[in-house]
Amino acid sequence: MAAQKAVSETGDPLLLTPGPLTTSKSVKSVMVHDWGSRDATFIRINQSVLTTLTDIVGGGTEFVTVPMQGSGTFAVEAMLTTFIPRNGKVLILINGAYGQRARKICEIAGRAVVVHETPEDTPPDLALVEALLKNDPAVTHVFCVHCETTSGILNPIQKIGEIAARHGKRFLIDSMSAFGALPLSAKDIVFDAVAASSNKCIEGVPGLGFVICRKTALEQTKGNATTLVLDLHDQWSNFEKTGQYRFTPPIHVIVAFHQALEEFRAEGGVAGRGGRYADNCKVLIDGMSALGFEPLLPKALQAPIIVTFRMPADSAFVFQTFYDKLKERGYVIYPGKLTVADSFRIGCIGRLNADHMRGALKAIRDILGEMGVRSLKAAA
Repeated sequence: MAAQKAVSETGDPLLLTPGPLTTSKSVKSVMVHDWGSRDATFIRINQSVLTTLTDIVGGGTEFVTVPMQGSGTFAVEAMLTTFIPRNGKVLILINGAYGQRARKICEIAGRAVVVHETPEDTPPDLALVEALLKNDPAVTHVFCVHCETTSGILNPIQKIGEIAARHGKRFLIDSMSAFGALPLSAKDIVFDAVAASSNKCIEGVPGLGFVICRKTALEQTKGNATTLVLDLHDQWSNFEKTGQYRFTPPIHVIVAFHQALEEFRAEGGVAGRGGRYADNCKVLIDGMSALGFEPLLPKALQAPIIVTFRMPADSAFVFQTFYDKLKERGYVIYPGKLTVADSFRIGCIGRLNADHMRGALKAIRDILGEMGVRSLKAAA
């Protein structure tokens, strides 16, 4: 008899991915209506979204959230090319694909770049970061990814921010996969800007990025941007004057994001949302380890967002077969993104709970039996 297929509230497979992710039925349902982008009701909804995002980091009146149409990378590129002046220089801390992407953005935009790169399972060497800033006075900015979903590693942004501040450098953070689940406070970390998006830990749908900006820093960025559409200063100035987007906004995405933020608040904000994800992560790692899989990261470095597992060396374990059989049972996971080892990834975020993770673990156990996998030990 076929195993019962896991489904979301709307009958879809469960997305065990770091975004797009499984969303609630109530978030989806608000998108059945239409609004005009200049309609007063929509303008109020949008303003509520922006104010709430600023409040999540405790930004008060010193910060403002500037939305940016598009995926999270649109927001990251807008942040980098708006905040780093044309004669600036950025130290990019890289331990995964998203740090590499930031470097590519800056190089294409003609910004001077210096890189501190560590392996994908290794946080930045803070002593070397300190030395780089001490020895290169031309550096104006430091950029770091909060949670690098290449591996799932949690980077020490508070310590990095302290080093940047000590040397008089501006700090820019890509908190795409961590915002809303892991603590990030403007009172604890000195930063000029943080980029994130609608379809991660707030559990909205894809289509809107945003950058939470220190106003005094944003005011100094006029003329820096290398593109019209990704100019945060121009976008912000237009909101200040009209309360509206310069170009057509993703209306339905924003209204869904507003609903997702209401549900985020009802769950207890960062503490509640992050707590559920931490439970998911613990159940997943404990269960996968009990089966014999090897997590890439030690628990001290693991963010409760997505977990990387080393690919078993057993020739009976064929990842595509494993993936397809899991999807047939209603669970969608991610292939690995490591450059140093074969791996796959399972996400802990979205409208999922510990019982969903236990269901996935049971499905994995059954599939391993079907595939005839005898050992889950990874290749050396």
